[in-house]
Order: sequence, then C-alpha cells, then structure tokens
Amino acid sequence: MNLAGMITLVRNDLHDSDAQNYRWTDTELTRHISRAVGELSESLPLPAKAILPTTAGSRELDISGLDDRIMVAAVEYPVGDTPPNYQQFSIWGETLTILSGDLPDGSNCGIYYGAKHTLNAEESTLPVKYEDLVAGGACGYAAIELAVYAINRVNVGGTVTPGELLEWGNQKLKFFRQELKRLGRRNRVSVNALYEPYFPNISKTTDPGP
Repeated sequence: MNLAGMITLVRNDLHDSDAQNYRWTDTELTRHISRAVGELSESLPLPAKAILPTTAGSRELDISGLDDRIMVAAVEYPVGDTPPNYQQFSIWGETLTILSGDLPDGSNCGIYYGAKHTLNAEESTLPVKYEDLVAGGACGYAAIELAVYAINRVNVGGTVTPGELLEWGNQKLKFFRQELKRLGRRNRVSVNALYEPYFPNISKTTDPGP
C-alpha cells in the first residue's frame, strides 16, 4: 500500500469520504500518517544491513551514512566467519566504537541496524499486517487535531461534538501505543536471543560479596 492507499484507508476510518466536503486535507492526513509511521518505526524498525570499511588501528566507525537509522542491533567483525563474530559496541552521536575482538585492520565489518520505514507515493516498507495499526494511529492524531481546533467554535461538522471526537481520538492513540509497546517488547526479545547485548544482565538474587 502506498501513501495514497493509506490516505484512503484513514479517510474510511474517519468517515471522511465525501470528496466535496473533506474535513481533513490530504496534506494534513499525510502529516498524521508520517507521525504514526515514525512511532511504529521506533518500536518496529525496518531491518537493514550495511557493510562498512574499518580503519586500520582504530576501533571507531563513522555511521552517519546509515540513512534513517533508529538503532543498531549488532556489529559483525570480521565479516564472513562461520559462525559470525558479533562484537560488543557503543555509540556516541554518529560514531560507533567496536569494544571487543581484535583491533580492526581496515577490513569490512557488518552493521545490522533498524531504520525508519518508508511510505510515499511510490513505495512502502510497512508490513501489510501493520498497515491498519498505522492507519489507526493516524486517525487518532487527526481526530485530536480537529477536536482541539473545534473546541469553543460553532460545530459545523455534523452531530459528533468536539469532546466526543477528542475522546475517540485519544482511545485510538491509546490502543496504537499499547500495540507498539507490546510488539516492540516481543521484537526486543528476538534481538536479545540472536545477539549478545553490550550491557550484561545483572542478577538481582545473587550476592556478589564484598
């Protein structure tokens, strides 16, 4: 589904299908959809991989070229080993530092990261199963925007009051964020099962002693 299809889906959910009397413009809905896509990307980023050259004698890599990067899940160095060598790492700004393994010699490393999803006129990276979820989030934002604007103004939008519209929008956003939290937690479990996290787990029941 491209952006036009998502706008149609959102309009249907908002019951705003009268092209002669739209309550929201395409530009407004595009902004709300973009915000919902951004929030979903934070919880469920698009899986991506980049091969970057290291610098001989340095553990630092410039990752500013990783477009729309949200997070880094794993760093493989050197690449091509079986099983793969995943290294511990830290990130500060646009610099990734490999903390474990041999000092890089200039050969390539693999960066496994999560990126922001794309949804535009030509393409979409959103999984089909999450399209309705994004539409629901966009509906929530759109409803709240119109309700806030309409408060203390004459209601000319039909029988639904601004207060009712505001409540409906808040409920849509509540469900949207609950689902993102649930899906994001499940995704983190998967990542931790594949890659050793940089920060070790600390037992809450073992006494480390003096």
